[in-house]
Amino acid sequence: MNSTEAPKRGKKNLACSLSIATTNKQTIGLMGGSFNPAHSGHRLISELAIKRLGLNKVWWLVSPQNPLKPSAGMANIEERVKTAVKISRNPKIKVMTIESFLETQYTSDLLKILSKRFSSTRFIWIMGADNLLQFSEWKNWEEITSLVRIAIFDRPKFSLKSLVADMPRRFSGNRLREREGLLLKYKKPPAWIFFHSNLNHISATKIRSQTKANSIGD
Repeated sequence: MNSTEAPKRGKKNLACSLSIATTNKQTIGLMGGSFNPAHSGHRLISELAIKRLGLNKVWWLVSPQNPLKPSAGMANIEERVKTAVKISRNPKIKVMTIESFLETQYTSDLLKILSKRFSSTRFIWIMGADNLLQFSEWKNWEEITSLVRIAIFDRPKFSLKSLVADMPRRFSGNRLREREGLLLKYKKPPAWIFFHSNLNHISATKIRSQTKANSIGD
């Protein structure tokens, strides 16, 4: 995740302010991304994560600009946050703009700040199998695995390819079995799990193309 147009320091978080009181000793799932736009697939993964990982909340971390994605066609962050809030429809899902608020540029930097600010909170990074394929392209990706537990949810056509990517091979000995999801939060990083789930095939790319054709079918 990247922040190419970060607002001035101290600017109010666009969606939800940080509060130590509400996260103390809780287990929080972190789902980062452009959310361009947010869709039902994001909510489905979040709700599965809440159930299978025993999460208190899931934070949707709306990024100003993901460095691995083109800026062309990227809606402004206010618009993406507004859509994400509308789509989330779950009191346990909180839409956040922490990257803009803290002016962090990379996920590793953000995680270091969060782990210090919320030292009694257990964080689990949530992502789809498609992101696992390119995880080794993230800056300091090996450091990320030492900072946070990771839960990966299967995506159609990505299961086999993603499990032979760099991260799964490098940390094969730190993988939990699928039935051990509720134990992940108690493990010290590096620790990760892969869930084989029949997830909705909808994607942000598909929604954007449908929007251009005025035929959103989410």
